[in-house]
Amino acid sequence: MNADVRRGTITLYQADAREALPRYADDAPAHDAHGRRIDYLRVSLTDRCNMRCVYCMPDIGMKYLPRPELLTTDELLLVLRAAARAGFRKLRLTGGEPTLRPDLVDIVRRARAIPGIEHIAMTTNALRLAQLAGPLRAAGLDRVNISIDTLDADAFRRMTRGGDLARVWAGIQAADDAGLLPIKLNAVIVRGLNDHEVERLAALTLEHRWEMRFIEVMPLTGVADVASDGVVRSDELIGRLTAAFGPLEDLGHTASDSATRRRIRGARGSLGFISSVSDPFCASCNRMRLTSDGRLHLCLLRDDELDLRAAIRAGADEAAIEQRIRHAVAIKPWGHGLPDGVLPTLRGMSALGG
Repeated sequence: MNADVRRGTITLYQADAREALPRYADDAPAHDAHGRRIDYLRVSLTDRCNMRCVYCMPDIGMKYLPRPELLTTDELLLVLRAAARAGFRKLRLTGGEPTLRPDLVDIVRRARAIPGIEHIAMTTNALRLAQLAGPLRAAGLDRVNISIDTLDADAFRRMTRGGDLARVWAGIQAADDAGLLPIKLNAVIVRGLNDHEVERLAALTLEHRWEMRFIEVMPLTGVADVASDGVVRSDELIGRLTAAFGPLEDLGHTASDSATRRRIRGARGSLGFISSVSDPFCASCNRMRLTSDGRLHLCLLRDDELDLRAAIRAGADEAAIEQRIRHAVAIKPWGHGLPDGVLPTLRGMSALGG
């Protein structure tokens, strides 16, 4: 392996399943080389999606992984148990679209039973959530993030290339009724597509106890052309919302949270601003991503990965997978490469799980 942990820069790392790795102590939660406790795992259940959002997937040429390359449910649960042993406490189920996984409810139930797992959330487009919200809550899901980039049905159909806003809205209401709280609504703001709706989206928080989060579009594989011209900085959005609603109440910022939070005075809900491009939060990052084909992706906006699937299929047990997870944490980069113009090329957002 060619790695420089001190500077946090490593090459793409696909370790052979039989390669000897350093031995890590297993009596304390895993920390990376920069002292950060990494305890939040975003778990992609599938790279497939029933929408094709313009900031997430290319218009043509999208190829999905063959099903035999995806982790089986038993393989996935082995990884989650090993991650919990390494000190991971929080899971977020993602995709593609996680509700396309036929055994989603069973995965939530089994993950909830793993010692050390304290919180399970899910990011979804909510097209299937009206039917699933109740069963998922009963299985142990704590809350959801739901993507909703516009409140105009025609614009929604264009941005998602076929999505149905009415079904999404029904999913949001079902999640609220089921107690999957607090609900966080995610809007990726793209100049020229939906930036004119920011005030309308923010106004949802006046009557609802939801958090409306505005996300800067990121230059990931397949959509870099959208991101290059489409970024709307968070500070611009805050200025516009202040002009529309008056001074926003500052709700502070939790170190491990990707969003800075504000509130319109008198609103039931809150606003969040995720500034991965203009104001990255790498110093407080506590997360990693598990791709649906079993790679630990060390940083969203870098290509560095470590293969767990090959090790599992070569016979690695839970303790051995824990050691590989601890190794991935140890070599996690300090931050992403956008300030230096380094763009990821390996996977798009739908394959990474956001």
